[in-house]
Amino acid sequence: MSGPNMEKLDLEALPTRHYDHLVFDSMRWQIFETRADDILICTPYKSGTTWMQMICALLVFQRPDLHLPLAEISPWMDLKAATAEDTHAVYAAQSHRRFIKTHTPLDGLPWYPEATYICVARDPRDIFMSMMNHLRNGNPDAEAIFMRELREAGFVPEVPDDPNALFTNWLGKGSFEWESDGAPYWSVFRHVASFWAHRDMSNIHKVHYSDLKTDLDGQMRRVAQALRIEIAEDRWPELVEAAQFESMKKNADRTAPDTNFKMWKSNSQFFNKGTTGQWQGVLSSGRLALLDQLTDKYPADYIDWLFNGSKLTAES
Repeated sequence: MSGPNMEKLDLEALPTRHYDHLVFDSMRWQIFETRADDILICTPYKSGTTWMQMICALLVFQRPDLHLPLAEISPWMDLKAATAEDTHAVYAAQSHRRFIKTHTPLDGLPWYPEATYICVARDPRDIFMSMMNHLRNGNPDAEAIFMRELREAGFVPEVPDDPNALFTNWLGKGSFEWESDGAPYWSVFRHVASFWAHRDMSNIHKVHYSDLKTDLDGQMRRVAQALRIEIAEDRWPELVEAAQFESMKKNADRTAPDTNFKMWKSNSQFFNKGTTGQWQGVLSSGRLALLDQLTDKYPADYIDWLFNGSKLTAES
């Protein structure tokens, strides 16, 4: 089933959109020198980006302790807080297999047939709740000049006591002319849909936050298989332990994103709860009805996976 929000792209013609936002710019990919074994971590915000970066780091280096903070090993390619030249230079200097963070949907990325694309999804209601924590934890004294620009432009709004007010704006306002939801950032629904439509491609892999929560060991092994990385069996327990939410929160100064820009009031608070269902008892039935109107524009099987993942059990 397809619809206006689930159209397959002509991959060879990518990119077809330019995502130019106060926070990020997808054009930075156009002058980036890729490598055949590059791993592109292509996630919406607050959906498990840092988690997947950590998983890839553990699989690539095959040890629980990283030689540098994660933000310095895998900087956000599109982030305007750093120059394109500086970010490209970080990746160009790496001799190990690169795992590259991007928040650009597939229609804004170049197509690299030999690279691996990993799209991580999460229940949009939990993304919204995590976004609320993200906005509250932003450091108003951050050195990055774009933080001031964001606040002046209203892209970092005052966070209301009642999340329902912001939820309405998030569902009904877009940041780009081709999007109708997602402000102050971008559409989670369109982002994941751009990859879902091409899930039959051998180098596009979808991972769900709920599945990582339910079976981290199994999902890490699945990612390793997708990346064609072999891990000795006796190494798995320490790698899985290092990827646990509690371990990453404990080591937040080395695992939180954008720490090199002093982006957060608290690095530890970036890892807020890491749970599912945070929206329950918070979002009103009226606001959830608005959500239903939006999801009706997409195929039912896509929406079911986006909200629920693969519905794994703890024994899977």
